[in-house]
Amino acid sequence: MQRTVGTMRDLTVLVARLDLDIGNIGICHACLSFVSIPLDGGHERAARREAQRMTPVLWEEGLSAAALAALEHACREGVPGAAVALADLERNAGRSPVARAIVLRLAAELSARGRAEMRLEAAARERLGLAPPEWN
Repeated sequence: MQRTVGTMRDLTVLVARLDLDIGNIGICHACLSFVSIPLDGGHERAARREAQRMTPVLWEEGLSAAALAALEHACREGVPGAAVALADLERNAGRSPVARAIVLRLAAELSARGRAEMRLEAAARERLGLAPPEWN
């Protein structure tokens, strides 16, 4: 039986399979942006450093319930590595490499959503002049 959570690559694969949605987790997006902003700029090392700093804060803020529930569900579904990851979260909480991997995933999702919203806003702004003034 596997006893360690594995490499960061293993964690990234596992965390990608978890049923987590940034829109349904009650964590501060501004706090998460400390991780997502370096990711946006392609500064992975800085993002990992910020994830290490911010994960305990986000864990206490509400990430714990969502992360534990997602891993419990993954265990029931037989996702490889989920049981070891769950044990690591239960043991190390917000200091766990699993928790940091979750924060990095959520930060990437926050970044992607922000970019999508900005593209949508830009497209809407270009068409705004076509709408009658009373519709604005």
